[in-house]
Amino acid sequence: MARIDSLSILNESEGKEKLAEAYGKVIDNIEKTTISSILKNVDLSGDPTTGTVEAKRFQNTESQNYGTARTGHKGTKIKADPVVIAINTDKELINEVEEKDVRLYGVSGLIERKSALDQRSMARELERAFFQKAADKATDAALAKTAINEKLEELIQKIETVKNDYVDGVPRDMISVICNTSVYGEMRDYLDTAPNSNVDTYAGEFGGFHGVNVYSSVYLPSGIDMIAMVEGAVAQPVLTWLDDPGKIQLSNAWHFGMFYSYGTEAVMADLIFKVATASSTPGTGATMSSKRTAK
Repeated sequence: MARIDSLSILNESEGKEKLAEAYGKVIDNIEKTTISSILKNVDLSGDPTTGTVEAKRFQNTESQNYGTARTGHKGTKIKADPVVIAINTDKELINEVEEKDVRLYGVSGLIERKSALDQRSMARELERAFFQKAADKATDAALAKTAINEKLEELIQKIETVKNDYVDGVPRDMISVICNTSVYGEMRDYLDTAPNSNVDTYAGEFGGFHGVNVYSSVYLPSGIDMIAMVEGAVAQPVLTWLDDPGKIQLSNAWHFGMFYSYGTEAVMADLIFKVATASSTPGTGATMSSKRTAK
């Protein structure tokens, strides 16, 4: 295909198709690569274009002896507590480009480079909001252990043993731990010297610990070492719109990009625990798995 050197193509169907394709990849890649997209609650109801959606959390139902419903002419009423998520954060990624600036990369190259940068910007925004909400609603784990491997196991058990109207303990394959880079690095250092470790020390990720997925993130709030949570504990619905590209009045510049709106709310605050920044010491005796559970 011939090099396209004029931004006027943005007003034509070919240019708009290029933009739609590029920014469609932005959304797809964010859904595939961000930690928040893996962990967030997607069991939502309602029309997001109205400004809110709702998540419902169902309470446990106690079993009854056979024949109870027949005798009483009714079953046990289902109890569900709604959580409303307001889509109240509005953002834009609108690029202004002078016609003369497309000479180096061409229009297609410019769109590809800018959409890739916009993807990173949007991912940062969503990740920070997601983990800030998780930290705000989390319970302080108040760990007693000091060795890094022992602290992680103690943190996992904080969630694993929760019992209330909604859960009677939590399976480990539903739990994830997100570490800041310092703590994650400390875990990697421990694995380099831990006996019987089955983790490739060259690999950037060690994947899991005692049946729980473990992630490293640069987007945890300041002062937080680790956040442990179940899948679906936080909801973050996102809406996106592609900017209708065009020439900026009385200039030789053009605009293109996207708008997006989102909301972030805790659905299961009782299943989120956090560890505030503190020193740890290497421990012994634990092993980690390099195999991450598929989602």
